[in-house]
Amino acid sequence: MIVQQHEIEAFLQQEFPQSLEKCSIEHVGENTATLRCHVNEQDLRPGGTVSGPTMMMLADIALYVAILAEIGLVALTVTTNLNINFLRKPIGGQDIRAVCKLIKVGRTLAVGEVWIYSVGSDDPVAHVVGTYAIPQS
Repeated sequence: MIVQQHEIEAFLQQEFPQSLEKCSIEHVGENTATLRCHVNEQDLRPGGTVSGPTMMMLADIALYVAILAEIGLVALTVTTNLNINFLRKPIGGQDIRAVCKLIKVGRTLAVGEVWIYSVGSDDPVAHVVGTYAIPQS
């Protein structure tokens, strides 16, 4: 890990402030990141459960944070693929947490997986695998 959590938070506030409007970084470690999405009424779909786009947003930001911690603050590192499997209904109105682990960080691509949970539950609600392109300097 070459970038600390506080450095990533400052970078996101400057370069990508909307990413922290609903999400907060709970932990950044070696090839890992844990984020929390603060769920409100706008994030709920019919039936009172957290929407798929909200879970995808959280997973995408978790991957970005974990990758930035490993490669440095490279703003134009971008998502090239995001695959999500919805496993069960999240608890409606409850925050969700993303636990990300990077699988491989190469020169041009980084691949990671994210497990999403309703806060307070050990049962995953979604599993995500994503790939990011790393620009060459």
